[in-house]
Amino acid sequence: MKKPTLVPPCPGWKEDLPGPDELPVLVASLGFDTPNHQNEVFLELPRASALIRGLVIWFSPVFSVLLVVVLWLFLSDWRVLSVEAWGIFFCSLLISIWSLWFCVKFDVAPPRDLPLRFNRARQRLYAYNFKYRWWNPFERWRVVPVAYDWSQVRAERWSRRHFTAQGGIILQRGVELSIVKPGTNEVIDRFPLTAMGADEHAWAYVCTYMQQGPEALPPPGPPWDHNDVLWCNVAMLLAPKVEWPAEMDRESRTAP
Repeated sequence: MKKPTLVPPCPGWKEDLPGPDELPVLVASLGFDTPNHQNEVFLELPRASALIRGLVIWFSPVFSVLLVVVLWLFLSDWRVLSVEAWGIFFCSLLISIWSLWFCVKFDVAPPRDLPLRFNRARQRLYAYNFKYRWWNPFERWRVVPVAYDWSQVRAERWSRRHFTAQGGIILQRGVELSIVKPGTNEVIDRFPLTAMGADEHAWAYVCTYMQQGPEALPPPGPPWDHNDVLWCNVAMLLAPKVEWPAEMDRESRTAP
């Protein structure tokens, strides 16, 4: 049985995928996705912050109503409330406020896209990452762009099972990009390549591009502007546009 090479392996590790200089063993494919941009210098791939974006925000009115009901039920007869009832009231109030703010922020705070740029001329990876902690919607969630040498990039396939309250099972899978300290297998950073998408075939697509160039890949579909969103998706319209730092934007799109 194969064991993970990286220290530590990603959560839900299933297998290490071929290294950045190894020939891909799978067909290069992005599934239903298409590159944001692809030419001789750089490849840009889209990444979504969630599988479905724009639905969670509509749960906020439900929690708003719940908050109003809780306030009305308790404060309309506040003189006869026991200590236990006041405890239930404050817990319900806190949960309603947290849920309301989380539903709004989860859909609105992440940028419209989290693109990855692979610069073949510079042999560099540029990632437009978004850092957040789901359990604390009151802190500042922020974009953290990073850049690493292609030789530091590794890929791992993962799969995780989550059990629902109703006894069902939700299976999630994807490919995680890990950045190692040069000359070691020690991981210093991690972020997703795909989730519930083309998986290891997408990694084969990236490796083929970086090793052989765009000529070795099937012609991509029409490029997609990640800042162009549907008029009916309220969350995406309110979400911030993708804005790379000026110097990183220039470097990631040009040859040395």
